[in-house]
Amino acid sequence: MKPRLQSTTTHLAIAVCASFLFGFALLGGSVYATVSALLYRDAREAIVIDADGLADVYAEGGRGALVAEVRSRLARPDDPDSVYAVELDGRRVAGNLPLTVPHGARASWIEGREPDGTRTRILFRRSVPGPGVVLATGLRLRSESGFLDLMARTTLAALAIAVLLGIAIGAFTARWVAGRLHNLDATAARVAGGDITLRAPIDGTGDAFDRLALRFNAMLDRIEALLAGVREATDHIAHDLRTPLTRIRSRLDTLRAQDTVDPAALDPAVADADQLLQASSALLRLARIEAQARIDHEDTVPLDALARDALELYEPIAAERGIALALDARPLHVGGDADQLFQLLVNLLDNAVKYAPAGSVVEVAVARSGEGARLTVADHGAGIPDHERLRVFDRFHRLEAHRGAAGSGLGLSLVRAIARRHGALVTLEDNRPGLRVVVAFPDVRDGPATPKNSAGPR
Repeated sequence: MKPRLQSTTTHLAIAVCASFLFGFALLGGSVYATVSALLYRDAREAIVIDADGLADVYAEGGRGALVAEVRSRLARPDDPDSVYAVELDGRRVAGNLPLTVPHGARASWIEGREPDGTRTRILFRRSVPGPGVVLATGLRLRSESGFLDLMARTTLAALAIAVLLGIAIGAFTARWVAGRLHNLDATAARVAGGDITLRAPIDGTGDAFDRLALRFNAMLDRIEALLAGVREATDHIAHDLRTPLTRIRSRLDTLRAQDTVDPAALDPAVADADQLLQASSALLRLARIEAQARIDHEDTVPLDALARDALELYEPIAAERGIALALDARPLHVGGDADQLFQLLVNLLDNAVKYAPAGSVVEVAVARSGEGARLTVADHGAGIPDHERLRVFDRFHRLEAHRGAAGSGLGLSLVRAIARRHGALVTLEDNRPGLRVVVAFPDVRDGPATPKNSAGPR
């Protein structure tokens, strides 16, 4: 959950939602404040006009006329929400204002609520029209309070709807952006899997995502051209080396057959020529495999049967070195090229037998792993140090301790190329002691039963 909350698309959704809500809250608050200010201004103007009229009555008729006018207005009110209070020498003599009028020599505005606990506001103006006379003129803001309360409730309801809309819009925006980026991500994943011919889709809108896809495709075009050039150069080099090496090998055989030449003296040169020919053939085979598209829909191949055939092939070689071969294979089928998968097994067995000590066992296992298959080849040799486990897949890379041993340095490169073409992952693990090579295939289905067997030196 935490990585999803920290993702860019989640941040984008939150930002869009927050911006939408902030804009709505700002607009709603501004409208509420403006309407409230207008209502209060109208109420104040009405109160001032009322108070000025009563002040004129006092100026013309004195205290008695003021008290009589207030009582008359209360008896026959023009506005039932009008409130008044007249205090003479500190004592209220007329009025219906339910609030206490504060003392003071100057006019002032006072606001309060009905003492009965309702939400109705009362706004009144205190004035002093003459010595000892205090006049309070005001309004019960029933309609204003009701309208503002209704407006507040409506605003809150609209805000709740805005929250849902903001979340929906934010999620839609994030989903749209993630969908556009998913096309690039899916393309990059398949290209990383070996399908260099794939390109990111372009919708022709010319937006930032379209421009990014165009640059991404241009980069892939350049990479594909460079890889094609490298493969072509490698192919030419391998072909160009193969012909003279074959001639050298043939001439060495001719010289070795002559009576005037010691055959033993030419054996090292013949061995070197054979090693160069093997390297040339392996390089050609590697270049052709890497140039092939990834396998998606191929016939199923019995992985356990291939493992059994590979062990039978290497039994004599292992027996000469005093090494036992053991197979634990569950009947599993994978989609792929049988010849290439057999080549993968042969290369792994060749490495294991070459570096395993005499008297040890090389173990081969085929087992199910989740929805896929797991092929394991393990030996008890010197193993490979952790810092070298990625580099040994590079072409011609060999450990310092193995530089004098026979081989082309392309065995694990071929293994990785074949595994990638089949969508499999190759990992090197510590067998304590020795090396365990694991090839994990993504998809598998059960095949006919295959018994466990083991083979050893004979």
